[in-house]
Amino acid sequence: MPNNSTIPPFTVLAFDFGLKNIGVAVGQSITRTATPVTTLAARDGIPIWQEIALLIEKWQPKILIVGVPLHLDGSAQPMTFCARRFINRLKTFYKLPVAEIDERLTSWEAKERTSLKPSRHKQKRIEQQAHAYAAVILIEQWMTEQQNNV
Repeated sequence: MPNNSTIPPFTVLAFDFGLKNIGVAVGQSITRTATPVTTLAARDGIPIWQEIALLIEKWQPKILIVGVPLHLDGSAQPMTFCARRFINRLKTFYKLPVAEIDERLTSWEAKERTSLKPSRHKQKRIEQQAHAYAAVILIEQWMTEQQNNV
């Protein structure tokens, strides 16, 4: 079993996949914390790949994490296949390992945890922020899984 002090520090980048918006967060292994970065616009689940390339260049992640939407019973849904297509493109374009995380209820949790309650005037902005916060939750879930596997 590896000792945490022997593992070099690393950065992870997470994506809360959606057809219109993709939330992005960054996490650090030393502090085991995550921070929202941005929400990227997407068209039918396809982002501007150059924006992702710039984020990868800036943060130099060791691994990418992507939330995979599932039904509450854990079965696949149409969005599951869209997210997995996004994952395959990430692997192909950036040659980095990609971890899939079950993202059931992360958007709801992000809104609850950050008090991002929709209001008429700011609903669109709040929804965009919620995607980035959902990516934070994905990193936290992944880090917890990693810690439990050590």
